Amino acid sequence: MFIAPPEPSAERERCYQGSAASQGFVMNLTQAWAWRPDVFDGFAALRGQLTSHSTLTKRDQAVIVCATAAALGDSYCALAWGKILVQEAGTATAAAVIGGEPLALDRRDQALATWARKVVGHPNDTTATDVRALRDAGFGDREIFEITAFVAFRLAFSTVNDALGIRPDWQLAQTLAPEVRARVDFGRPVAPAPAGP
Repeated sequence: MFIAPPEPSAERERCYQGSAASQGFVMNLTQAWAWRPDVFDGFAALRGQLTSHSTLTKRDQAVIVCATAAALGDSYCALAWGKILVQEAGTATAAAVIGGEPLALDRRDQALATWARKVVGHPNDTTATDVRALRDAGFGDREIFEITAFVAFRLAFSTVNDALGIRPDWQLAQTLAPEVRARVDFGRPVAPAPAGP
């Protein structure tokens, strides 16, 4: 990344330990966010506030993040959430969402992915017809607000990572289905794995 990790401190170690406990390794992005653990915690709290009181499923969230990341060109979140989407919906769905192939998706996933891409690319060009496609897929107005807010939240998080040159962890790429990994042909390249002994 373009900035150095912060000097050792209790707060930095707390961030690192949290990442290692949840992922099995300290994510590259954690090294940047450890400059402001309070802001990182705030992002996590906001995500929890948004998703914990929503009827959006984990699959819905993964479709939103993967479509948002692909539209933005954010390889990090596409890889991290691509793995989650494979678990929730299967390899073919994850590959179609990241690859921008809405016709390969069911109606609900298609509506989410299409809306997320429009919000990322041209939020001032969305129309009532676009929103009606979400309603036709079964989403109510509260959910439509939550979907849109979640896209905006993910954009903010991804923008920090991408702008600071944070490369996706090799561990993420290594565990992702090859069919999905091949679709992530955008954004920062994956960080190299450490050389063997």
